[in-house]
Amino acid sequence: MRRRILPILHVLGLVIAGFGLSMLLPLAISLFFGDQAQSAFYRVFLLTFGSGVAVWLLGLPFRRELKLRDGFLLVVMIWLLLPVFGAQPLMFYMPDLSFTDAYFEAMSGLTATGATVLSGLDGLPSSINLWRTQMHFIGGMGVIVLVVAVLPMLGVGGRQMFKAETPTPMKDTKLTPRMTETAKGLWLAYMFLTTACILSLRAGGMTWMDALIHAFSIMGLGGFSSHDASLGYFNSPTLEAITGGFALLAGINFATHFMALRHFSLNPYRYDSEIRWFLSVVLLSSLGLALFLWFKDFYLDFPEALRYAAFNTISVATTLGFATDDYNTWPLFAGMWMLFLATFSTSAGSTGGGIKMMRAILLYKQVHRELIKLLHPNAQTPTKLGGAVVPNKIIYAVLAFLFIYVAAIVVLSFALIASGLDVFTAFSAVIATLNNTGPGLGQVGPSSTYAVLTDFQTWVCSFSMLLGRLELFTLLVVLTPGFWKK
Repeated sequence: MRRRILPILHVLGLVIAGFGLSMLLPLAISLFFGDQAQSAFYRVFLLTFGSGVAVWLLGLPFRRELKLRDGFLLVVMIWLLLPVFGAQPLMFYMPDLSFTDAYFEAMSGLTATGATVLSGLDGLPSSINLWRTQMHFIGGMGVIVLVVAVLPMLGVGGRQMFKAETPTPMKDTKLTPRMTETAKGLWLAYMFLTTACILSLRAGGMTWMDALIHAFSIMGLGGFSSHDASLGYFNSPTLEAITGGFALLAGINFATHFMALRHFSLNPYRYDSEIRWFLSVVLLSSLGLALFLWFKDFYLDFPEALRYAAFNTISVATTLGFATDDYNTWPLFAGMWMLFLATFSTSAGSTGGGIKMMRAILLYKQVHRELIKLLHPNAQTPTKLGGAVVPNKIIYAVLAFLFIYVAAIVVLSFALIASGLDVFTAFSAVIATLNNTGPGLGQVGPSSTYAVLTDFQTWVCSFSMLLGRLELFTLLVVLTPGFWKK
């Protein structure tokens, strides 16, 4: 184990130190508004930055070019350790908050899940609420991609970490000749859309602080808000339309956004096969649920049904997790259908969770292929995506991923049920956390929080969020005995 960990310590230290530097923004906001969180951010900044420098110095004598296994281990260690530091401002400001709940909140922030144990958000300092959504912003695109952009300057190759962090369909996509330029390009697109989101929300009626907080949450597809009522606090169709539009943009592959910005052309969107499926599924579901709620007389007129159904469906399907109504009170079909959409709707390379639309398309095409082979056993029916033949090894990998995904839902749900949680809440909590959606149904619906869970249940959900954010295999491979063998 020592041989595996020592070579990555200097990079791990730099990531922790960089994470500490990111706390300067909420510290500055705290100083500007003169709130009571100044001391918390100041102390945690020194603690985090100092710890990062110490780990960096400890690992310097063992530095070398990263190998593939180093990349997997580094990714897992970063995502396990950063929530420890991310939880500290919350614990310093709220001494009664347990480490379990604070770690859950930070894990939810960095994995862009949006499940929260906190209430009374309207009374929290702006700097605390900003820190919560800033973790969405950092974790949304993936903190490792950010690190890849600077690793060559530090003498460490970043390709192994990039492959460990990004979803499977993106692993072999080279947008630029150098991995550094790829990472910078993705962050350029991310920053451009975030800035546009901030300005749009401000123009739609939010204050600058609310616009910043919610833009971080929207582009990271997280779901934290500065208000207990989430986006429903504003009761604004304009803000709902802006939020829904940017949530859809965040659910699209950021490589496509990057290529569109790079060439000043909309053609990349036309050629992205995922986008048509993604938008069709989400928008048609929004219309269908609006009609369903209207026919069920849940809303008196169709425009009102369309407003609430469209926003909440887009929010859940993209794994954003904002709410403008308590869909926990809707007919069961509506809530379950939205959670189902959250399992696969967003594109690979987006900030959303779930198995990704790319895998769902391949699974659909493979089912169709098997049906054809039953009728015509000797027919050659290759699976194609975007006009290109998909190798069988990719199909097998997707099938293996689906098996692990379903197994994770079953095992984690039974763990929560065995701990005393009711079946419905347990299942929805696992779906919501494993897909990084946030609010579930039952006791963890949009009008409540995860504070109802016991410590054990909270840790199960924290593990579920991490497992989903790292897309299962990245975490599970580190837990196998073979990973640690020479």
